[in-house]
Amino acid sequence: MKDLEVETKRGTILEGVLFCQTKNPDTILIMITGIHGNLFTNKFNYNFGQILNKGNIDFIFAQTCDTFEKTKRTNIKTRKEEFVGSFNEDFKNIEEDIEAFIIYAEKNKYKNIYLAGHSLGANKIVYYLSRNHDKRIKKYIILSPTNITYLLNGVTEEEKNIIREYKKTGKDDELIPFELFGWLQCITRTAYDWVFNNILNNVHIEINADFSQINNIEQSGAMLIGTYDRFSFGDPSGFLENINNHTKHPENNKLIFVPQTGQTYQGKQQEVAEILLNLINNWKNEPNKL
Repeated sequence: MKDLEVETKRGTILEGVLFCQTKNPDTILIMITGIHGNLFTNKFNYNFGQILNKGNIDFIFAQTCDTFEKTKRTNIKTRKEEFVGSFNEDFKNIEEDIEAFIIYAEKNKYKNIYLAGHSLGANKIVYYLSRNHDKRIKKYIILSPTNITYLLNGVTEEEKNIIREYKKTGKDDELIPFELFGWLQCITRTAYDWVFNNILNNVHIEINADFSQINNIEQSGAMLIGTYDRFSFGDPSGFLENINNHTKHPENNKLIFVPQTGQTYQGKQQEVAEILLNLINNWKNEPNKL
C-alpha cells in the first residue's frame, strides 16, 4: 500500500492510495470515493484492497475533490496554493478528476482497467462514462449510488431562497450561512450546483425520471447495494433494479443485494470485498463484452 498523487489537466493534485502487493499485475480496480468518503470514514476500502491484492489485482482508492471538507494544496501548473474540498467542489471538474486516475493506470501498463464508484462516487462514474465512451474501461461497478432527490428533500424553501439570494448578489465564493443537508458547509456556487443544477442527479427511484446518463453508457458491469441502505426511500433493491432497467443492456449487468447492511457495509466489509474479487475474476475469464 502506498500513497498516490495524480495530476489533473488544470493542475490540481488529487490524492489516493494504491494497494499493490501483487506480482506482475495486469488488472486494476479504480474506486472513486463518495463525499467525505476517505479512508478514515470508509475503512471497508482496506478490505477491498487487501482481498483484491491476494487475487493479484491492484486497487486504487481514488479521492476526488470532495473526499475531505477542506485541504490546502499547491497547483502544479500555477504553483499557487489552493483550497480543495467538498466546501467548494466544482462539478464541472468531475470528468478530468476521474480521468487523472485512469491515465495513471494506463501509463502503468494495466491491461484490464475496471472503474467503480461508491456513494456519490457511483453517480460520478455514471456521469463520466455517459460522456466518455472510454474503451480503456472494461466494466463498471456501481456501489450504493446516491439518490440525490432523497438528499434534496431535506433542503427547505427558506434555505433555497438564501442560496438564490447569495447567487443573485454575486456571493459565489462566500460560505452560505447554514450547513446544506444539515452537514455540508459549502460556498454559494457549490450549494447552487447541488440544489439547482445538479449534473449528478442521474439515478432515481422513480420509473419515469431522467435516466439519460445511465442509458448512454456503453459498458456493462455490476451494481451492488446493502438492503439497509437509507438513501432510497426505503426500497434499496427496487432502487437498484430501476437503475438497471434503464441501462442499454440490463441483461448484461449483475445486481447484488447484500443483506443486513447499509451504505458503508457494516459487518459485511469482507463479504463485499470477496464479491468484487469474484466479479473481476469472472470478467477476466469471459470474452470482452460491453
